[in-house]
Amino acid sequence: MNNSLSICLLTYRGNPTSGGQGVYINYLSRALRDLGHRVTVISGPPYPELDEGITLQKLPGLDLYNLDHLFKPARMKDLLSPLNQLEFLMMSLGGFPEPFTFGCRVFNHFRIRRPRYDVVHDNQCLSYGILGLPLLGYPTVATIHHPITVDRDMELQAADSIFRRFKIRRWYSFLEMQKRVSRRLEPIITVSECSKRDISRDFRAARGRFRVVPNGINTDYFYPLPKVRRARNRILVTNSADTPLKGLRYLLEALSSIRKHRKVELVVVGKPKKNGAVERMVRDLSLDDYVKFTGRIEYEDFAGYYAKATMAVIPSLYEGFGMPAGEAMACGVPIISTTGGALPEVVGNAGILVPPGDSAALEKAIVDLLDNPEKRRNLGKAGLKRVRESFTWRHAALKTVEVYREAIDAHG
Repeated sequence: MNNSLSICLLTYRGNPTSGGQGVYINYLSRALRDLGHRVTVISGPPYPELDEGITLQKLPGLDLYNLDHLFKPARMKDLLSPLNQLEFLMMSLGGFPEPFTFGCRVFNHFRIRRPRYDVVHDNQCLSYGILGLPLLGYPTVATIHHPITVDRDMELQAADSIFRRFKIRRWYSFLEMQKRVSRRLEPIITVSECSKRDISRDFRAARGRFRVVPNGINTDYFYPLPKVRRARNRILVTNSADTPLKGLRYLLEALSSIRKHRKVELVVVGKPKKNGAVERMVRDLSLDDYVKFTGRIEYEDFAGYYAKATMAVIPSLYEGFGMPAGEAMACGVPIISTTGGALPEVVGNAGILVPPGDSAALEKAIVDLLDNPEKRRNLGKAGLKRVRESFTWRHAALKTVEVYREAIDAHG
């Protein structure tokens, strides 16, 4: 009996260099292929970069967030399509239309072409159109990485005006659709027990619908470089600089206190918004000489940055999985992480855990590691061992296939 499956992965955007969707699709598709399955990815723009042997089916949309033609179509004739007109209108009114319109395009694609797949796997689009796929005869699975309600609520908390709060609510209006769809899809994959609990609560979806499949860590780019000498007082953070949820402000506060009595530097992989909250905070705390922003770096360069760091810090207020922690551990660098969201599930006993939003606790943990080189070495080894034993993409793919077979059996 041939156990190979024909699998269709759906992602409404697959940009491999911005956000986790392209990363998830790229490495899951590769791992599924390596297990002997046939994999097709259907994506809206920007499109993912896929390995050889994986088919990419492009579903063009307006791509209204492309910097080359921001907030307008690349070609005006594209607005002749009623669906494209709706996408442009929804964007113009402050919404984020891509999940909804991609789902419509997917349903039309399947309805007209009737491609042959054993299972369809939606990557957090959760559009009404996805609900039509089981009706067309396709067993359908979805992944929800974490409850985006958390992102929305954090942004609302940080908003400094009624108008700003209105804009945030308008942007996140697609969440109501995703909540409704999640209550009608089963099974749903999520990446941690924490995400399972929080999505179930915020989306009002029964916990029994969820299957936990942890992400893998991309060890092609995140690995130790034992011959590279670590700096003595360098902290590395890879989180998005201006996203309140990532908690960089608390690390900056800790750094401000530490640098009063010892030499220390912070390297932030990323670039802050010009004149944004982070730039202002660095300036107000007189940290300009102690904080370096790398700008965007290539994946091939990450291992080098980690190898030179004394430690990595993950100051996030919430993570649905905690990829930055896993990536640092895969490089053998000791980490300090908050307990926000699923981070304790990823870190385990291989790092120092502190409460989220607590700059004093971060300061204490950083000073402790700076003063204890043997502890740093032990934590680095423990993190590397944990990733190799628990967080590989092969492991993730095997568990994902179990969910596929469950969906196929349930569909009859």
